[in-house]
Amino acid sequence: MIRTLFFLACATVSLQAADLKFGVVDMSKAFSEFYKTKDAADKFKGNIDKAQKEMNDRWSVYKNLMTDMQKLKKEAGDPILTPDARAKKAAEFEEKGKELRSLEQEIGEAQNRRTNQLKQEDMQIRKGIYDEILVVVRDLAKRESYDFVFDKSGMSLSTVPILIYYKDAVDITDQIILELNKAAPAATAPKTEEKK
Repeated sequence: MIRTLFFLACATVSLQAADLKFGVVDMSKAFSEFYKTKDAADKFKGNIDKAQKEMNDRWSVYKNLMTDMQKLKKEAGDPILTPDARAKKAAEFEEKGKELRSLEQEIGEAQNRRTNQLKQEDMQIRKGIYDEILVVVRDLAKRESYDFVFDKSGMSLSTVPILIYYKDAVDITDQIILELNKAAPAATAPKTEEKK
C-alpha cells in the first residue's frame, strides 16, 4: 500500500514536471547588448576622465611645489649668501616641506575617496540596468507562460556555471535583447545582421 502511494506520488510529480515550461536567458549577453549599457559606459568613462584630470591638476601643483623646494634647498646651501639669508632659505625650505607632505596626504585621500565614489557609481548603474533587464525577462516569462527562467550565464562560488545542462528549455536571450532595444534611439540602436 505504501509502495503504491509512493509510486503514485512520484508519477504525479513527474507528470507535473513534464507540463512545466522552462526558459533560459544569458543575462551577461543581454547586459552587454542593451543600448543603455553602452550609454552608461560612455557616461562613466567621462566621469573617470574628469576624476583623472582633477588628480593630474593636483599632482601638477605638487610637482611645482617640489621644484620650489629644490630651488630653496640649492639657495640655502649657496656660499655667496649671508648666513642669515641661508637660514631664511632653509626655514622656507622646511615650511615648503610641510606643505608638500600635507598636499601629498590630501591628494592620496582625495584619490581614495574618488575611487570609492566611482566604484559605488558603477555598482548603482549596473544594478539599475540589471533591474530593467529583469523586468523585461519577467514580463516576457509571464506573457509566454514560462514556469521557470534561469540565467545560463550565472556562476556559482566555485566559478562553475549554475546551469550546467538544460533540456527542452527555450533560450529567450535574443527576444529579451530585442525587447530591451525597442526604445533605443536610432543612432544607438544595434544593427541586426541580415541573413544571406
